[in-house]
Amino acid sequence: MQNTLVLVLISVLASFIGYALLGLFFYYLAKRNFRNIVQRLFSLVIGRLLEDDYSENLMELWNATHRTSILNILETSLRAQTGKIIKRPLGSSKKFPHYDSLMFVPAQMARLPLEISETVDMKVSLGPKAEEPLKLDIPLLISGMAYGEALSEEARRALARAAKQSGTALCSGEGPFLTEERQEAGKYIWQVSRSSYGRDPQAIAQADMIEVQMGQGSRIGGQIIEAKAIQGKAQELMGVPPNKPVIMTAVIPGISNPWDWPDYVSELRKQAGGKPIGLKIMSGGRIESDLAVAIEAGFDVIDIGGAQGGTAGSSPTISDDFGIPSIVALMRAQRYLVEQGVRKEISLTVSGGYVTPGQCLKALALGADAISLGSVPLFALIHGQIGQVMPWEPLTQLVWYDSRYKHRLDIDKATQSVTNVLRSFVQEMEEGVRALGKKSITELGPNDLVALDDWTAELTGVKKI
Repeated sequence: MQNTLVLVLISVLASFIGYALLGLFFYYLAKRNFRNIVQRLFSLVIGRLLEDDYSENLMELWNATHRTSILNILETSLRAQTGKIIKRPLGSSKKFPHYDSLMFVPAQMARLPLEISETVDMKVSLGPKAEEPLKLDIPLLISGMAYGEALSEEARRALARAAKQSGTALCSGEGPFLTEERQEAGKYIWQVSRSSYGRDPQAIAQADMIEVQMGQGSRIGGQIIEAKAIQGKAQELMGVPPNKPVIMTAVIPGISNPWDWPDYVSELRKQAGGKPIGLKIMSGGRIESDLAVAIEAGFDVIDIGGAQGGTAGSSPTISDDFGIPSIVALMRAQRYLVEQGVRKEISLTVSGGYVTPGQCLKALALGADAISLGSVPLFALIHGQIGQVMPWEPLTQLVWYDSRYKHRLDIDKATQSVTNVLRSFVQEMEEGVRALGKKSITELGPNDLVALDDWTAELTGVKKI
């Protein structure tokens, strides 16, 4: 037995030595001829690219991507695969005019900046004419990213906790009422959507503000949510029969013409018990007409979604080819509300493409009361957890409701990440306010800015340098 074991060990050792020597031999040959091998391969590949006809040349794809784009090619393939409307997440890839051509005017000599020890008032109150305005510690909101239609319960709970820790409000989005989310949140905005469950009495009773959703930055109109995307708890809370899609109507149920809005808001106000009634719309080329109806209806807060807004899924046509840029929407809405003499009665919040503290601060200076953030908290949710899904799946698979990886999200870690992002935003904005020599965001105005080009100066009324 011992002799057999010794023979086996000798055989294994001999094999190992043999393979090692063979490996060293090939390594020596490769090292000695490495330059020649690489040169031959390079010559072969480049030669084919430079000599083959276009019809057989791989560089034909390069030309195609320059003529259109990789995104266009991908979406054409997806349409060819399904024959249906495709749903692109996170909004448009277009580069719309934004806040880059505006710069703040620093306080230095003629006006002195404030010391870092000075406290900056960042508080905001939304819905001033309501019996119970929504009062927040910071002018940043977490916008509606719906449970079930978009995000998982784990993601929604993390956002709710972060909102509470940051002293701000969380918007429900178009999804069903999730009790666990409401219990985690501090201030809560219930979004009345264009669905059968949108006007949930329990949600309205427990909310701190109501928001009627007619549109948003990258989505408007009716839509169908496939049954396979909402199986499980979300489907049960929606009250939808198994294997049946959710139908989102184009118009809020009960509205058949613009003159129906005052009665609708009046009835909703009775249900809300003194809480602010808000309206969320996609900003468009005739935004003043939409605002005129909103004023007549009696809304307390209006949130305008710019074309840079994102969503869990919207057709590329709606995302790319509808709406107007956020900065244009803000300026036109601000001016119209002032002209109508109702600006002090109606709060104006904005959303769509706000991804830096500087952009948020500029929006406040131009008249916004608060900014709704979507992509920023969404990306913060998955910070430090990329190894849970990558490289095999996109990061958003950690937070989408219909993902099989959603349970891998660490709620505590996600909460801390979102809280840190909001805290960082606020601290940078406070630093900016001090650098302007001011003590409150309510002191900001267009005179704190200069424009770098004629278009921006004309749009905003800010002086060009």
